Amino acid sequence: MFIKIVIVLLLLIVAVSLLTGRGGATRQVATPSRVRPMMQKMALILLALGAAIAIVHLAGCSPAPSAFHATEVKEANYGRLATLDTLTDHTGRRLASADFRGKAVVVFFGYTQCPDICPTTLVTMKEAMTLLGADAERVQVLFVTVDPERDTQEVLAGYVPWFDARFLGLYGDEKTTLKTAKEFRVFFTKVKSETALGYSIDHSATSYAYDPQGRLRLLIRHGETPAHIAADLRQLLAGK
Repeated sequence: MFIKIVIVLLLLIVAVSLLTGRGGATRQVATPSRVRPMMQKMALILLALGAAIAIVHLAGCSPAPSAFHATEVKEANYGRLATLDTLTDHTGRRLASADFRGKAVVVFFGYTQCPDICPTTLVTMKEAMTLLGADAERVQVLFVTVDPERDTQEVLAGYVPWFDARFLGLYGDEKTTLKTAKEFRVFFTKVKSETALGYSIDHSATSYAYDPQGRLRLLIRHGETPAHIAADLRQLLAGK
């Protein structure tokens, strides 16, 4: 980058010198009239060359448009999928993330008593799976509870598959849940309420999408459309 800038500046300096007729600082020699057109032509060529280099350089610095609707997080150093292997799914099996190799994986943190964000996200993912058609068999959705006190295996088994039988609900004890949330940079906290439930939970609403090699690639914001999510997952499945 620095070298390109220096080259452009040198070309501009030489071009200006030719146009103004100043070829040196120590002597002043009259330029023959027949030579001036050649000098001016050369100066214009140098200016055009400098402009071309600048344009190419600036174009190279411009970020390429993303192929995804969600936010790309290449080389992310958090949200390791293997961290979920400390959790148990709603069928009572210890999760093995290696079993999902070859699939795109979407992870979402929430709780079954959530009044809006969680059911909305799960419905959106269900609609995205429908749009994916046959490709949906190569996608795994994981719902991680941040309310292990109430979201037992039985509760998750009655809640998560209701949206889609292929979805898995995951749970762990309180310590494991906190450790997992920290790895994914998920925020959650209990909020006391006067309702029969006793408390609600404020929590992050971002979903995490992984490519078939198990690498975290996308952060899907809450409210994203099923069509956009389906399109992004197709890209991941295609090796983008």
